[in-house]
Amino acid sequence: MLGLDRITFDPNVMGGRACIRGMRVTVSLIVNLVANGKSMEEIINAYPYLELDDIRQALQYAAWLAEESVYPLETAST
Repeated sequence: MLGLDRITFDPNVMGGRACIRGMRVTVSLIVNLVANGKSMEEIINAYPYLELDDIRQALQYAAWLAEESVYPLETAST
């Protein structure tokens, strides 16, 4: 998770959830806005203290969290 310097965790801010630059704006809020069709421009207009790189890093962080490995279940021999 190198290079995500805008994603911060502070137990005193939003209960330690992943936030943008220590603000009370969570990564999950940004991901939810994008998932519901908001453009980066619309998000910036609604939250003018955010920057495009904040949104990009929120999405990168969410993508990193969503990486998964699937392992086949072993079947019992009968």
